[in-house]
Amino acid sequence: MLPGGRLLVCGVGLIGGSVAAGLREQGAETIIGVDTDRQALAAAQRAGLIDATGWPDDLGPTDLVLIAVPTLTVASVLAELWDGERGVLAGGAVVTDVASVKQSVLDAALASCGRMPANLVPGHPIAGSERSGVAAARADLFRGHRVILTPVEQTAAAAIDRVRAAWEALGAEVCTMPVADHDRILAMTSHLPHLLAFALVDTLGRVPEHEAVFRFAAGGFRDFTRIASSDPVMWSDIFAANAEAVGGILDALERELDELRALLDAGDREGLRSIFTRAKALRDTHVIGASSRD
Repeated sequence: MLPGGRLLVCGVGLIGGSVAAGLREQGAETIIGVDTDRQALAAAQRAGLIDATGWPDDLGPTDLVLIAVPTLTVASVLAELWDGERGVLAGGAVVTDVASVKQSVLDAALASCGRMPANLVPGHPIAGSERSGVAAARADLFRGHRVILTPVEQTAAAAIDRVRAAWEALGAEVCTMPVADHDRILAMTSHLPHLLAFALVDTLGRVPEHEAVFRFAAGGFRDFTRIASSDPVMWSDIFAANAEAVGGILDALERELDELRALLDAGDREGLRSIFTRAKALRDTHVIGASSRD
């Protein structure tokens, strides 16, 4: 998978640390960490996830670089990797990322490099946790989950194959998708649910009896709001980068809420039941059914 090469993880948090842990189990011999958080690097070294720290000067075509930093920080990393056509990207190391929004990665690459480097393979693992940081890293985090790659016309097939092989070694199912489709679909399936969870917890936290609300919250509330414990920095970056797509689906949700409010005000049980029945059938078919097939 990494014959004669090294794995360099830029951003040693939950995702970067989990990739390092998983590929270590799969035989990766040399893993290097880069992070502005020295405590995270030290913790990763103590856990045996990385062997060294800092950007090497000699990364080349046999090496694989994973950028696992917050979405809006990817741009500064790509600029450093390009370094006036003398850096890692120009040297041929295969580079991929894990950002939840892909158009921003393409925009950053074009701004830094003036073109899309053939060895840059944008990617996004559909896996994670409300926990963050290297202490939460797990070698099996991606097992049974999907990873979406969004290569463009200029992306080299050999680079795609290298990245695909790495994710498959971690037990992930790899698929490809156009950038615009990825950002629109993830706005609906991931970004909007997180926005709703954050909004609900914040709303209830503002009511006078909020302490009692949280004290007596049942399992459904905990399940629905679990993702509100996610990293605020990471998610504010995601929403800023994918604001147009999230705004579009938020408009549709607002229309749905207006309809529900009208049914509530009218005491229309049949109307409510119709929406609930349709939603249940859709979830049972497309979510529960898909989970049983995975």
